[in-house]
Amino acid sequence: MTSESNPHWIYNQTIKMFAADASPPFEAETELSRTWGKVWGIDNDVGQVRSILVHRPGPEMQIVDSKKRIAEIGSFGDVEKGWYFQSDTPPDIPAMQSQHDAMVKAFEAAGIEVYHVEGVDNTRLKSCYTRDPLIMVKGGAIVCRMGARIRRGEELAITRTLAKIGIPILRTISGTGIMEGGSFAWLNSKTCAIGVGVRVNRDGAEQVGEVLKRQGVELLIVDLPGYDIHLDVSFLMIDKDLALINPFGLPYSFLEELKARGIRTIEIDPADDSWIVNSLAIAPGKMVMPAGATNRTLDRLAQHGVSWVTVPYAAMHKNGGGIHCSTTPLRRDSV
Repeated sequence: MTSESNPHWIYNQTIKMFAADASPPFEAETELSRTWGKVWGIDNDVGQVRSILVHRPGPEMQIVDSKKRIAEIGSFGDVEKGWYFQSDTPPDIPAMQSQHDAMVKAFEAAGIEVYHVEGVDNTRLKSCYTRDPLIMVKGGAIVCRMGARIRRGEELAITRTLAKIGIPILRTISGTGIMEGGSFAWLNSKTCAIGVGVRVNRDGAEQVGEVLKRQGVELLIVDLPGYDIHLDVSFLMIDKDLALINPFGLPYSFLEELKARGIRTIEIDPADDSWIVNSLAIAPGKMVMPAGATNRTLDRLAQHGVSWVTVPYAAMHKNGGGIHCSTTPLRRDSV
């Protein structure tokens, strides 16, 4: 029998001939374009946003029962069922929807492709805050494991939505890891930070770090004070090497780290509505932000060359999140 007529030899030669190389890596633009159709993922928090994920408040808000008030704190909630609405008045759903619509219109006016989460569970009233169930890194998404009972389970709708869009899922937080995207930030293309606290544990942060390490990205762990849930209520990159911060929510060690890395900071004024830190940079030095900034802070932003579009968002804030919480950029330009 000749080698050419040996089926096993022919099979091996075929496999060898058509084998794929390990390089370039998965997250390389050429690989993503060829295999996934688009260059999904981000490597910064300030580049031009090309695609973004949101969820308009809907039927899930009906779970809020105005008869269920927690006397000692004044908020609405049901500890047994796991939901809460941290306000002294019930949600104004039409106002929430109108404000969310205005935000989306601002994105569309900026040429951003808007995707909507599908299949939201009718009990998950926090689903409008799409930042938390996933993290976007180079090449795709990391699906988180939520740290609040009312939010545990949002991961399913997010996973199905990502699959429908065609976005690679690089990892799902597993085991005893807890991770929420609001506590994740890109400082630059080689450095990320995760705020660890009541909603994010070190196990979850380490699992994210394992993905980042393979991409050559350093991870900084930031210990959040008290019961602060996320890094993004106190820290926001708004331009290359420029951040808007609320220093009351950040440890001094992190402020020193930012300084050592050449990241300039603009501290909000005590008279500002602190929700302005929870804005979104849609391009270098260009923000979509809520009302509530003082002229003093706006002047500081302008002095650094930052511009902004303001949208009303107070009704959305009452559910516990802001514009940054309500958005997950799926694709950004590198800077």
